[in-house]
Amino acid sequence: MWALGIDIGGTFTDIVARSGERTFARKILTTHDNPARGVEEGVAGILADARLDPGAVERLVHATTLFTNTLIERKGARTGLITTRGFRDTLEIGRERKYELYDLTIAKPAPLVPRERRLEATERVGARGEVLEPLDPASLDEAMSELARFGVEAVAIAFLHAYANPEHERTARDLLSKRFPALPFAVSSEVAPEIREFERISTTVANAYLMPLAASYVDRLADRIAARGIGSRLLLMLSSGGLTDAEEARRFPVRMLESGPAAGAIAAAWFGGRAGHDDLLAFDMGGTTAKLCLVDGGEPLVTHTFEACRERRFIPGSGLPLKISALELIEIGAGGGSIARVDELGLLKVGPESAGSEPGPACYGRGGRDPTVTDADLVLGYLDPAFFAGGDLRLRPDAAAVALASLEARSGLAGVDLARGIFEVVTETMASAARVHIAERGRDPRRYVLLATGGAGPVHGWYLAARLGIGRVVCPPSAGVASALGLLLAPARADRVATVAEPLDSLDWNRFEATYRRIEEECRSVLAHTGLDPDAAEVARSADLRFRGQDFELVVELPAGPYIPASEAGIAEAFRAAYERAFSRVPPGVDIEVVNIRVAVRAGGGGAREEADDGVVRRAPRRREVRKGTRPAYFPEHGRATPTPVFDRYALRPGDGFPGPAIVEERESTAVVGPGGRFEIDGRGNLVMSRLDDAEAGELGPSEGGLEP
Repeated sequence: MWALGIDIGGTFTDIVARSGERTFARKILTTHDNPARGVEEGVAGILADARLDPGAVERLVHATTLFTNTLIERKGARTGLITTRGFRDTLEIGRERKYELYDLTIAKPAPLVPRERRLEATERVGARGEVLEPLDPASLDEAMSELARFGVEAVAIAFLHAYANPEHERTARDLLSKRFPALPFAVSSEVAPEIREFERISTTVANAYLMPLAASYVDRLADRIAARGIGSRLLLMLSSGGLTDAEEARRFPVRMLESGPAAGAIAAAWFGGRAGHDDLLAFDMGGTTAKLCLVDGGEPLVTHTFEACRERRFIPGSGLPLKISALELIEIGAGGGSIARVDELGLLKVGPESAGSEPGPACYGRGGRDPTVTDADLVLGYLDPAFFAGGDLRLRPDAAAVALASLEARSGLAGVDLARGIFEVVTETMASAARVHIAERGRDPRRYVLLATGGAGPVHGWYLAARLGIGRVVCPPSAGVASALGLLLAPARADRVATVAEPLDSLDWNRFEATYRRIEEECRSVLAHTGLDPDAAEVARSADLRFRGQDFELVVELPAGPYIPASEAGIAEAFRAAYERAFSRVPPGVDIEVVNIRVAVRAGGGGAREEADDGVVRRAPRRREVRKGTRPAYFPEHGRATPTPVFDRYALRPGDGFPGPAIVEERESTAVVGPGGRFEIDGRGNLVMSRLDDAEAGELGPSEGGLEP
């Protein structure tokens, strides 16, 4: 079976075709005016490379940053909100908390729906789901008529306590859909059916804001792919690291906000596990952003609360809260296209602004004039101008030098010193973000292995690891398109949540188990539409638990069901153990409350995972020289340009090992090993960099005879 993975990033669109051991990859510039056009061109190219009949593609998986960028840039649909009378301002009031207590000029993220498009309907449901006031159709019609005058393109319906009783929301949607059949409606009881009014409304509004774009984009992409003769169904990556079908993506696009970064984390976990490393810091640096994600025990961490469009990148509470399941990662405006500048204090800064793919870094020769990280990497000698993206995009060192020269007077640096300054600043930006991310989770970076992917990840991975105290860096094969490959490794997944809000010791256990089974069946129904067998799926149950009197909960993995009264002790023990891990001690004699219950159902692992062999890279005869040559590259340890050996990644075989400094090139990325280090190709085909001081004798394995420089 051939599987095709397509990942649209801010600068490059990565496409991977894979069947068993055969893999073809292609990296093309993203066409922002119409991303589907670039995808069509890239798919045509990779089909030609593989000499593949389009009809042989049986699995097509896609991830995109389109929805995230739309939310950040506020370019979504003109959206209206209908809510319970008296609560139109909940979206703007929020939780009345300042994320910076002493900031007198604090800026909150503006609501996606302004006040004039937030209307009210007469109805009221209590916290237990009891109807306190029936829905008044006349008030609903009045609100919708007002929104129609504003020319809304999507409508969010979010009534008070709809998680406990969704009937009013469903009735409202059905009535309004008859009047406006072409208008998409998002209801909170389907988008985020859980307690907490502000977060539920915020999530529903964001979903409605993206629905028209999702429908048109998914349909247009499917049509272009079908025009190429590929008849397989289109699957899309979710923020949680699972896959879903196109219809689910149209209904709930808010669940795809982190689809691209999630694919990279899934790939990192898979490659790390094959290499024997279950605890990883997954580092993916592309053309526009860098992503970092902790992988513990072979699984990326998952969160059920997410913030978009933060006013302050690393400060919780400064963004739009969204109740979605997502891999717990951070995204930083630090990519190959990140623009360098000098601020008012004369300090060198890099990002978050990016040159993207249009016009791109100056060295692309497409009209860019601003100096970027890629320009600096080229000047430092880390990149081959004739082999960037496999030679599909030839770089111009002269244009890079001119762009950097524009900063010389203001920065007080010139030439390679300025280029190295840009390299150091962007690396420290990523290291600082990683330190915060790791420390907030109570982890020690020194226990992790850095797994570097993305076009720029292997270039910066060595020095990023050094700043974090990490002694080993792993770069998997085709690291530059790992996110696209991750799409083919990910299982189909569906997540559902329901609010219970009951003390653990007084649960109605029959109803508790029945609620779990209901949301499990909803998940299985979603999986069935992906073409997988839902009966063969893995089911994971969890719950949001807290001690009575607390405001917020811990998400705790629970023992397998079915649940009966005797299950109480096991659930309580699981919660207390999780609480102690998080806070070091457990308050004695306090009752436990169950707030929400959660189910994650996963099936399959993609054709690439299922059809791959045992992962051992066979030692094949060499077809070309290991060393491609030598070129001058600048390393701060030497303080000057150093003649540096350049290796051909495709000629290296398991067991080959060489000391740094060294540069290892493949089509989609370049790995840089600094002085004082060493790299080896392990038995799985990964390029493993280690510091000589940290490597035990013989640990890395012998180099092949006669090849050691």
